[in-house]
Amino acid sequence: MLDQVFRPCTIGGLTVPHRIVMGAMHLNLEALDDGGAALAAFYTERVRGGAGLIVTGGSAVNPAGSGGPGYGVLDDEKHRSALRLAARAVHDAGGLIALQLFHAGRYALPGAPGTDGAAPLAPSAVYSRFSRTVPRAMTEEQITETVAAFARGAERAYELGFDAVEVMGSEGYLINQFTAPLTNRRDDAWGGDAGRRGRFPVEVLRAVRAAVGPGFPVLFRMSGADLVEDGTPWEETAALAVELAGAGADALAVGVGWHESPVPTVQAQVPAGTWAVYAQRVKRALRAAGHGTVPVIASNRFNRLAQAEQVLAGGDVDLVAMARPFLADPAIVDKSRTGASTSVDVCIACNEACIDRSFGTERVSCLVNPRAGHEREFPARPYPARRGRYAVIGAGLAGLEAARTLARLGHRVEVYEAADEPGGQFRLAARVPGKADFAATVRQREQELGRLDVPVHLGHRVGARDVPVLRTMDGVVLATGVRPHRPDLPGIDLPHVLDYARAFADPGALGPRVAVIGGGGIAVDLAHLLTGGSSPAPTPEEFLASLAMTAPPAAVPESRAAAAPADGSRQLTVMRRGGRIGAGIGPSTRWVVMEELRSRGVRLLTGVTYQEITRDGVVVVETGGERRLVAADHVVLATGQESRREVAAVLRRAEIPFETAGGAADARSLNAVRATAQGLRAAHRIVERAESRWSERTG
Repeated sequence: MLDQVFRPCTIGGLTVPHRIVMGAMHLNLEALDDGGAALAAFYTERVRGGAGLIVTGGSAVNPAGSGGPGYGVLDDEKHRSALRLAARAVHDAGGLIALQLFHAGRYALPGAPGTDGAAPLAPSAVYSRFSRTVPRAMTEEQITETVAAFARGAERAYELGFDAVEVMGSEGYLINQFTAPLTNRRDDAWGGDAGRRGRFPVEVLRAVRAAVGPGFPVLFRMSGADLVEDGTPWEETAALAVELAGAGADALAVGVGWHESPVPTVQAQVPAGTWAVYAQRVKRALRAAGHGTVPVIASNRFNRLAQAEQVLAGGDVDLVAMARPFLADPAIVDKSRTGASTSVDVCIACNEACIDRSFGTERVSCLVNPRAGHEREFPARPYPARRGRYAVIGAGLAGLEAARTLARLGHRVEVYEAADEPGGQFRLAARVPGKADFAATVRQREQELGRLDVPVHLGHRVGARDVPVLRTMDGVVLATGVRPHRPDLPGIDLPHVLDYARAFADPGALGPRVAVIGGGGIAVDLAHLLTGGSSPAPTPEEFLASLAMTAPPAAVPESRAAAAPADGSRQLTVMRRGGRIGAGIGPSTRWVVMEELRSRGVRLLTGVTYQEITRDGVVVVETGGERRLVAADHVVLATGQESRREVAAVLRRAEIPFETAGGAADARSLNAVRATAQGLRAAHRIVERAESRWSERTG
């Protein structure tokens, strides 16, 4: 039961239908030259799936505040027109929408519109490891103008038809930079002590409130914990929350962490709900100061409504913001409301198609829902003009995506899989500590195909004998995946040498000394499995304690490696000829998993040349020319993959139309984001080809 989640509440004069807020996400749709059509379609689909109050991605209040080339600036009429369309579309669908007012400060990335290449503005000239630049310290005039720009942004939000605004004052952006001693080294009216560091956010809020009047809801997203050395002290955070409530904030949304933090906040390794403790502390501070009626919104690392229910039931949080889960499943609210939570496409916190892309210009999307951000390109068509018959060969992630896409479009589909269970290489990833939700993705696909009456023939390797049946189909999606690459290396046939698939299948059979040849994402996943596979997932309290971060933290560790316990049960070496270990892993996640490996004593070797495998291990030559033995009881090959394409030849000879997806299309740089996106696109292409042939035949 989700009794707490589905209680209505009010934010200022705005009544929201439930306690789940769709949190702000920068989508790289905001600055598209399409009049806002893609943005409107994205938000509309979430409203139709049950979203109540939506907070947009940040709109820069002036050109200097833009985060990068994909951001919209409120001074730009084109961006305002796009926002107007998005707000109207949300209202037409029955939803509510708040515009987030944003200024990146020292986090502005190169190429931000309107900056003409100038260094970003910040409270002080303190180098940013995120934007890799030293910002310009703001003058008094620039500070005053920026406060006014936030007020103008709020006025524009009202004029554009938004229901509320949210002031972005968290996650290390400009307002948060003013509150932290790390980035505010001023000694004037805007810095130098706690009161002056807190002045800028309060002045922004007062200006926004004055601009829109008392009846227009104003949310303020504040930082509950910066998670950086010399960040905002807890006592100042609590005092700021109280001052913001007194200055007219209708709700406080509590974020955590900066992009420069050595502490992971949004990665899969972080237990669900970990950061709610900071929102709870903000609420208690408000109560103690007589502002207990101001709603507090918790955020970060919730991916199921049941988790939100548990936090809400504690009474110290009023709402929960969820962002990426709405990418993964636009209907997460309605599915959970009707008791169909097992049918929800769960966000797996991989960050590859969402957070990692948001720092560039590519459209934000989702590994488990590649339609996200592409709703206009791939509209739902449940009643096709002609119901076709299609086969999908392969039930890995690409094949499962193709099959459900075809079935969702109203076609009849059959799936053939050579293995005894679906999921392909994604099943291997699901065994890795911190990736348990990967298994939920495969289960959800199985259940959805069952509901859509799609038969899945397991243990069926397609060959020439299947041609008569396949010829009755309108087309085929070939998603037969990959096999491990086997390099030409002396000693490779020795009995203690095995490929990564066998190692994943039975990690307990490997000896105490393991050498992994290859240093890509699969090798890194295997290293995590071999060094921590038997460890239970930590609770939020255990996770915080492992970081020496009982809330509020007394100190922030320099790195997770210094705080995480080492597991010395297995001596593991991961080696690679060129490049960095784990180079293909997304930037928002790689640093976390690499620090975990180091903390567990995993030896990482790069720039080596493999000479041979012996009974004692792997003989390598290091960069300096030194030849040495990497001792090992077992040697695991993680040297890439090769496409399985045998069935393609069968289909070509039989002149059966087909499209490829995933590893069957190209094994180079294979990842799950690409696999699901290709599965989606292959399904649409094969239907378009079939409909074109049908149209030609019928004239």
